[in-house]
This record gives sequence, C-alpha cells and structure tokens, in this order.
Amino acid sequence: MSQLRREDRAVLRVLSGEAVFPPPAWVMRQAGRYLPEYREVRARAGSFLDLCYTPDYAVEVTLQPIRRFGFEASILFSDILVIPDALDQRVRFVEGEGPRLDPLEGRAEFDRLRQADDPAIFTHLAPVFEAVRRLRAELPFETTLLGFCGAPWTVASYMIGGRGTPDLAPSRDLARREPELVKALIDRLVDVQIEYLVRQFEAGVDAVQIFESHAGTLPETQGDALKQWSFEPIARMVAGVRARVPGARIIVFARGSGLEGHARVVPETGADAVGVDWSVDLAELRARIPDTTVTQGNVHPDVLIEGGEALDAAVDAVREAVKGRPHIFNLGHGITPQTPIAHVERMLARLRR
Repeated sequence: MSQLRREDRAVLRVLSGEAVFPPPAWVMRQAGRYLPEYREVRARAGSFLDLCYTPDYAVEVTLQPIRRFGFEASILFSDILVIPDALDQRVRFVEGEGPRLDPLEGRAEFDRLRQADDPAIFTHLAPVFEAVRRLRAELPFETTLLGFCGAPWTVASYMIGGRGTPDLAPSRDLARREPELVKALIDRLVDVQIEYLVRQFEAGVDAVQIFESHAGTLPETQGDALKQWSFEPIARMVAGVRARVPGARIIVFARGSGLEGHARVVPETGADAVGVDWSVDLAELRARIPDTTVTQGNVHPDVLIEGGEALDAAVDAVREAVKGRPHIFNLGHGITPQTPIAHVERMLARLRR
C-alpha cells in the first residue's frame, strides 16, 4: 500500500501554497490529436460527444498522456459544452470546424432550456461522473486528478452565438440589447455548474479548473465588465462549491484578461490559483502579486511546436520566474495537434533536470 497521502500529490501541495521545485506539470488539452493513440480511439468513438460520454473511451484517452509522459496531473477528458447539451440545447461537433449549437437568440430559446433543478441534467451527465470514478481508481496514486467546466460567460457565448467567433458579436450584442436575459442565462449556468463541479468532487477529482476562455471579449456595458460578466459569476461558483466541498481546490484560467486581469483573479474570485495565458509576462505578473499566490502556465504553445533552444529558453524562464513561489507548469493555452511528441518530452526533461 502506498505510504503517500492524498495531500502529498505534488499539484495539491502547490495549490495549498507550497513552492515545489521543479514545479509539477500538466498541459491543457494533453489528451488530444497530437497523440496517435488518441486519434485511434477518436476514430473508433465516432462522434466527439460519443467520445466524451462513453466512459471506456474517456478514461482511455485521459490516461494516455499520463502513461506516455508521467504528468503530475491528469485532467478529465470532456468538453465545456456538455453543459448546454445537458440543458437540452442541441450541440454537435463538425469535423474540421468545431462545435455548432442551435443559437440562443432570445427569450423563446432560453425558455426551452431545462431548469437548473431538472434531474434530467445530471442523468444526462452521469457518464462523466462514471469516468471520474474509474479514473481515480486507475491513475497512479500520486497523480492529481483534475475536473473542469467552462466559466458562465464563456459557455453563454457559445450558447448564444451557436459557435465560437473572434469577437463574440452575437453574445455581446444580445447582452447590450437584453442584458437581463443574458444575466438570467449566466445565473442558470452558475447554479448548474456548481452542482456539476460538486458531483465531480464527489466522484473523485482532487481539484478543478474553470475555463474563462473569453475573458478578453466581454460586453461593452457600464462599469467593470470583467467583474460583472466574468469574475462575479465565477466567485459565486467558487463559493457555492466550497459551501458543499469545504477546502475544494479551484484554478481559474481567465484567458485574454491581460496583466491586470490576471492579478485580480485570485482576490476577486476566491480561486486557489490563476492560470496564466501566454500573452502575459509571468515574471512581471509574479512581481505584482503576493509571493503566496499560486500561478499556472504560461509557455506559448507555438514555442512547444518550435522546440529546440527556443523551448529550452521558455522553460528556463518559467523556472526562474517562479523559483521559491508556488507554481504549476503548463502552457498558456491548449497544446496544438501539430506539436511533435519529442518536443513535449524535451520540455519535461528540461523542466525536471
């Protein structure tokens, strides 16, 4: 029997404020198309949602990067859009184009969504929790298991626009024309995703990450848009989860929020850690926040594609910026399909040397 305790897992030690060196590592989208074994399972699964909702497949692809690279954390394979799918908004994934949803263009489409307390939502999501239970049983004991969901504004933007767009014009326009409707949608997502994350914890995750992928593209309304549309709903989620899972460890990744926004994440949302995107200078951010603040990130995914001395320099820069401070090594966005496996191996060898 392992002599390790759950709290000895390296990522959990960092999330508790300990400066572990070299920092433990995982990467966003680490189970993905850059791995030939993932592509083989993806082909067998048929649709992307079948891959997410079939525990055999979801468990297998989640374990693949742990077997190959020994990352200190494993993140559940799923998608932020299982939530609108569970709310009974039609979701599908088009090969080569990405997600497509039937757009929520006004009150009529909103009224057709399931209410937050509808048990059908979590019956629909039961395969996700089954995958979590199996993963915790199959992962090495020392590996931290991460769950996740999308932040309310990011999920709402997909639900309103029906797809991702560079400027999120449909969702920003609806927020300008009918702000109360968009706020009602965000409120429903807050309630549903509190329950979603709590159930992930109950099934066996050690910590969760909330992905605010669109923090840099918010409605142009009066006041502090970042607080109103992003940080305040996330703060309600964090508090709601902790009310039922005391001490729950939560990372918030607010992509595109800039240096100032990144510095605000932990104090304004109550998160344990801030995920840092590639556009922010990590050393500058660390100089602006307390030494005890936990950071995660922020190597540019393109540098991982380039490899060589540029990759070595990027890894060294992170090591130098965070030495003596709590940090989880990661990219500043998801790993891309064209990333050479050898470059991931080189990155981890450099980090751990």
